[in-house]
Amino acid sequence: MEPGGYGTFTPDRLDATFAALADRTRRAILARLATGEASVAELAKPFDMSQPAISKHLKVLERAGLISRGIDAQRRPRKLEARPLAEVTAWLERYRDAWEQSYQRLDALLEEMKSVEQKRRRPKK
Repeated sequence: MEPGGYGTFTPDRLDATFAALADRTRRAILARLATGEASVAELAKPFDMSQPAISKHLKVLERAGLISRGIDAQRRPRKLEARPLAEVTAWLERYRDAWEQSYQRLDALLEEMKSVEQKRRRPKK
């Protein structure tokens, strides 16, 4: 792993991926593309926005490497590119151990507090 801790994932690429994923419309587009390729018109259908507005979202997703443009006569379908998502998952996965340790410490603290509370509530004999 390189000094910045990014592995093969550059900071700029990570920034572009997270920026693309930060918008709910773009996440919805990715969810739709996870079911199969689609044209711009098909992708625009569920949204109350113009085709040029959808095209801007698609450009952001393309620049981040999250989708690609195919050539099927005039249709030019977009398709999901899973590699950047896999790289983000791998980057996040490195933090799982830290999160799990924090949750384990929290669980232990909650158990200790529960035990103290139960002892306090017991009637004195």
